Amino acid sequence: MTDKITALYCRLSQEDMLHGESNSFTNQKAILSKFAADNGFRNTKFYVDDGISGTTFERPGVKRLLEDAKQGVINTILVKDM
Repeated sequence: MTDKITALYCRLSQEDMLHGESNSFTNQKAILSKFAADNGFRNTKFYVDDGISGTTFERPGVKRLLEDAKQGVINTILVKDM
């Protein structure tokens, strides 16, 4: 049994907000949580960026995710879409 986490990454840019509820944090979290549970991914942790463009990696949530990956605490990273 591993204590490494499954990272669930959510991002919502200003542009995504215009596309409605399908891109909301609530919906992304629900989709990712269900996928993780249905596929046996345990020990989940959310990494979130709100209102930041996906064209840059200068996002606090993604920076934390990448740092945790470098530190070896993440086993798997799940995102709703790229």
